[in-house]
Amino acid sequence: MALLLIRNNKEYQPWIDALQKADPTIEVVTPETIKDPEDATMAITWKAPKGSYAKYPNLKVIGSMGAGVDHLFEDESLPEDVILTRVVDEKLASDMQEFVAALCLNHIRNLKTYARLQQENTWKPTDYKRAKDVTAGILGFGTLGQAVGTMLKAIGFNVIGWSSSEKNVEGIKSYTEDELNTFLSKSEILVCLLPLTENTKGILNEELFNKLPQGAYLINVARGGHLVDDDLIEALNSEHLSGAALDVFHTEPLPEEHPFWQTENIIITPHIASMSNAASVSGQVAENYQRMQNGEQLLNQVQAKKGY
Repeated sequence: MALLLIRNNKEYQPWIDALQKADPTIEVVTPETIKDPEDATMAITWKAPKGSYAKYPNLKVIGSMGAGVDHLFEDESLPEDVILTRVVDEKLASDMQEFVAALCLNHIRNLKTYARLQQENTWKPTDYKRAKDVTAGILGFGTLGQAVGTMLKAIGFNVIGWSSSEKNVEGIKSYTEDELNTFLSKSEILVCLLPLTENTKGILNEELFNKLPQGAYLINVARGGHLVDDDLIEALNSEHLSGAALDVFHTEPLPEEHPFWQTENIIITPHIASMSNAASVSGQVAENYQRMQNGEQLLNQVQAKKGY
């Protein structure tokens, strides 16, 4: 039996080293090194090439190398009876907290404007907003969303959250399923941290933007599939939205010809808001491998019907 690694970029060595350090008894293989496909009983993957799972008939567990699992469901070769897991990394939460906080502060203190003025050799102070006077709405108020919300609250923002079920976080108003419109109407900065499911694909669209306050700012650090690109450009051109910060896209890397590159009030970053580190999550992957061997409940299982 073996633990199989599958990645779109084939950067396997950090994961091999980390897993062998966590548990030297585990045989770690890749599609290039496995001798018999039937040996693979567990796979840890990130955006595996389509059809990959069909090659390994004895897979009992397939785990995501990151917190996101939407890439698993996009592959039609995903076995119906396999157990799905994700990794939970405390560093993911702290990284995301810092990144979103930086974007929110950049927005209210007009730092992007000053960067442009610097290129024009122009000294021009502008008015700015204080955090205490701005409401940041977290669309997707799960574990990661709550961590981000807590950080923004500590900085001084008025924070609200929305998710499918009510959450209880001190000092933060939580909205649920049928309260989305009310939540959106109050969100001057909208931070998308939703899981990508059939229900959330394309949710960041014209209809949603029109429910935000005039001049609202969008931050998408979830998945590119949440956003309807043309609708965002239209909302920016009409000045209903004042700007956007995008870390995720439908196609990555973002194609050179994509209009986002030429849209002045969009900040583009290359999907770096929060990244899993093999060394920090190898212990839980190794533990799950042993739990699988022993027929025990696995850590961080995914609810397949919900898609997250």
